[in-house]
Amino acid sequence: MAASRKVGSLRLPPLPTVGELIKLYNLRAEKQLSQNFLLDLKLTDKIVRQAGSLTGAHVCEVGPGPGGLTRSILNAEAADVLVVEKDSRFIPGLKLLSEASAGRLRIVHGDILTYRMDRGFPAAISKPWEEDPPNLHIIGNLPFSVSTPLIIKWLENIADRTGPFTFGRARLTLTFQKEVAERLTASTGSRQRSRLSIMAQYLCTVKKRFVIPGRAFVPKPEVDVGVVHFTPLVKPQIQQPFKLVEKVVRNVFQFRRKHCHKGIRMLFPEACRLELTEEMMQRADVDPVLRPTELTIPHIRALSDAYAHLCANDPNLFSYDFREELRLKHLGRNHHTSVDVFKEMPSAPQPC
Repeated sequence: MAASRKVGSLRLPPLPTVGELIKLYNLRAEKQLSQNFLLDLKLTDKIVRQAGSLTGAHVCEVGPGPGGLTRSILNAEAADVLVVEKDSRFIPGLKLLSEASAGRLRIVHGDILTYRMDRGFPAAISKPWEEDPPNLHIIGNLPFSVSTPLIIKWLENIADRTGPFTFGRARLTLTFQKEVAERLTASTGSRQRSRLSIMAQYLCTVKKRFVIPGRAFVPKPEVDVGVVHFTPLVKPQIQQPFKLVEKVVRNVFQFRRKHCHKGIRMLFPEACRLELTEEMMQRADVDPVLRPTELTIPHIRALSDAYAHLCANDPNLFSYDFREELRLKHLGRNHHTSVDVFKEMPSAPQPC
């Protein structure tokens, strides 16, 4: 594997600039793919520095595009760089970069949302979860359209220690729309506090490093961009399954301007909604008139533990979705059919 070779001075030889490659291959950013090129190597170098030392490191870069950030990663003396690029138009330029990198750059033409990163690196780089992070970094200037689903996917991987986190507590350095970056790092009580804040911070130390003005990108997006660094925690702050925590948090924040008990209510079927909401709030010992943005992670932990207890008592409770109950009610009204008919359907077991 490339990482085993001596790293010495591994800066790239003289190459066409990223701008020249864009012209050479007639590349244009696709608006529907949320593509924005970052051509200033001083800025790409600055992004890479937020990851810490990359000397001798393994790196997976997400969506390298024309390769500006890739050059900065290689110039930081990473020993093994794996890039995952979905857009075939960028592959020729990346191959040129690979040829100049003395075998340090590997290219995967595929979708990062489905790519098995756990198969992309040797098992020998793994570190036990309780020890320091492995010498593996995930870096990317993410397209806006995939940034949120991708970080949610990786957060679930962190919770389950799957995907790239089979190797240990791999660190991530990623770009997001400034608003999303602010949500990821928002503190309790701030206006930006959101579902993303809780989901990221109960699993990771999350830090916003710096903001890149939109004018630095080609084409210029309508928003600025934030660089965020994630280090998975040795012990998550909530000891419940990711899907359960996500469901509690999602319901709480669907009414972000109302008291938190309004969202908690929607975890339960109408027939037992008031009773179970009161039981959950009392068991969690959380003030029901707190706003969602005022809830701390210990509050969410207590609510998740209380909800897990109720789900243990009623196996059908976790699968309950209030939107489905509303849909069945609406369908019943339209067809003058009792909702009880739908409740008896084996495909939709009813809790309580």
